Amino acid sequence: MATGTDKQQFSFQAEIKQLLHLLAHSLYQTREIAIRELISNASDALDKMRYIALTDEAYRDTGPLEIVVEGDKDARRLIIRDNGIGMTHDELVTNLGTIAHSGSLEFLRAMAARQAQGKADVSLIGQFGVGFYSAFMVADAVRVRTRSYQESAGWEWESDGSGTFTVGPAEGLGRGTEVILHLKEDAKEFAEDWRIKGVIKRYSSFVPHPVKVDGTVVNDQKPIWVEPKSQVTDEQYRQFYQHLTHRADEAPLWHLHLAADSPIQFHALLYCPRSNPELLGFGRQNHGLQLCAKRVLVQSDCQELVPEYLRFLYGLVDSEDLPLNVSRETLQDNTLIRRIRNTLVKGVLDRLQKLADESPDDFLTFARQFNPILREGIAVDPPNRDRIARLLRFTSSHTESTGGPPTSLPDYVSRMQADQKRIYYVGGPDLGTIQKSPNLEVFRRRNLEVLYLTDPIDEFVMSSLGSFDGKTLTSIDAAELDLPGAEPESEATPEETAGGGLARLLELFRRALGDRVKEVRESKRLTDSPCCLVNVDAYLSTQMQRLLRMANKDLPASERILEVNPAAPIIRRLSSLTANPDHEGFIKQCALQLWVNAQMLEGVLVEPQETVNRIQSILEEAAEKRSPIVF
Repeated sequence: MATGTDKQQFSFQAEIKQLLHLLAHSLYQTREIAIRELISNASDALDKMRYIALTDEAYRDTGPLEIVVEGDKDARRLIIRDNGIGMTHDELVTNLGTIAHSGSLEFLRAMAARQAQGKADVSLIGQFGVGFYSAFMVADAVRVRTRSYQESAGWEWESDGSGTFTVGPAEGLGRGTEVILHLKEDAKEFAEDWRIKGVIKRYSSFVPHPVKVDGTVVNDQKPIWVEPKSQVTDEQYRQFYQHLTHRADEAPLWHLHLAADSPIQFHALLYCPRSNPELLGFGRQNHGLQLCAKRVLVQSDCQELVPEYLRFLYGLVDSEDLPLNVSRETLQDNTLIRRIRNTLVKGVLDRLQKLADESPDDFLTFARQFNPILREGIAVDPPNRDRIARLLRFTSSHTESTGGPPTSLPDYVSRMQADQKRIYYVGGPDLGTIQKSPNLEVFRRRNLEVLYLTDPIDEFVMSSLGSFDGKTLTSIDAAELDLPGAEPESEATPEETAGGGLARLLELFRRALGDRVKEVRESKRLTDSPCCLVNVDAYLSTQMQRLLRMANKDLPASERILEVNPAAPIIRRLSSLTANPDHEGFIKQCALQLWVNAQMLEGVLVEPQETVNRIQSILEEAAEKRSPIVF
């Protein structure tokens, strides 16, 4: 045991202090996860030791790898011990004093925000590499005694969670780590064997090493991924999912159990969760798949097994053909891994299509959570682009009018008019802005369905996809729309249009707007709105331009056309005013304001100071023509 003079004192990283404060105020009902997380950490240490022993004879011994959990009711103490790889002095300071993973910081920020809303759920803590600190949910003080497999001397870490910790030498330790929890008064039940066993059976049944309490192995589950599917129960699938994901009491949305014998041999068990933490603000998630060779864990969070757009999956892949000493660099070029990856991707896309066909409600739950991630595959996986596109779901003018669920591209195509050659879409920052788009008027008039894209990535999806089922994907703000059918006859009479003054009005608009637009022309698409902005053919949609400018991408100054509706009351009135040259200045001011209004309807504010001054001037002129006399 180290003496006080041997110990060094350190301060926790600021984020660790914040995390400890959050955990200290967490709900009592979540405290069981502290034991789950410490047992998971012990299991990870044993996995690493087993891998080292199998690949390096210098560290091979015959002793069993196991986890021992001991409770002491009288001392109000709980000990969790393993004979894994252990930690050095520097590893203790680094691993138990700082957050090195950016995802952990994202977790902390999101948890703090959700705690302020009364929605904090710390059960996900283990996914973000900071599960050890959950110990302070049940303990007033924590001691960690450890000896690395590479050293002959041990070390002791100790803290009461108040902001500092000490590290000093420790004598008489075998290889591995023991975590000693000095339990809080209201958590003393966790020193009882019956309570410890209950938590282990609930959360840690699938830990791949013996977990002993009072000399008895508590976890006894088989590796179900190598069992025939017919011999695995739904409850076993659910329990293994909870073990992998640290999501207590949650069943997966669906699972996929695969076994391949030729040309490669492997078993895989993949799960899809019910919710997407990225939508809750937890940042980009790590891959949730573990890679095993002959049931030995080779790599956690293996990024090579599935592409980025399937990173939401959890599970395990176990191959008899993979060498134990395969490195991350080797995995990137390993032919076997590429074959496994192709098989997994095909299996997942098949499973999703089956879910869409047979369980549309469950698939809609999936789409609402994971469509933003799945859509990334359109750009990065050309061989599977069409299959992914069939799985995407969009709100549209049809689903808006019928109140139905989001539509698929195949369903959109099935409703197309006979001579329709294009799939039309419109993007915007939100549904309300999209529904106010003047460009929709011609589509409503012709009863043509339009997809509504509110997710920024949808614009990139449409650009990458280009076409679907032989139909070109076209933004409704394109200058040339190639609309099917004949143009409906205008209901406006000659007296209700701009008449002969329109040509002069358009010329004044062009002078006023200058290089702000490429052209000003009469509109054939508008029925109510005075004007709208459209893009020249083969150019980026309005929403895409906005997103690229937000990303500081250089774009041409103006590739847009202002279309003017000759039947709109304001356009008719301005056209009549062109007969008097004295009104040209006023007409030009109106032209600038109508151009600004068109962009505001798209969710974009331009030239704010000039706009305010112009509106002020127009209001003053209108007020001057009002009389205070009451007739």
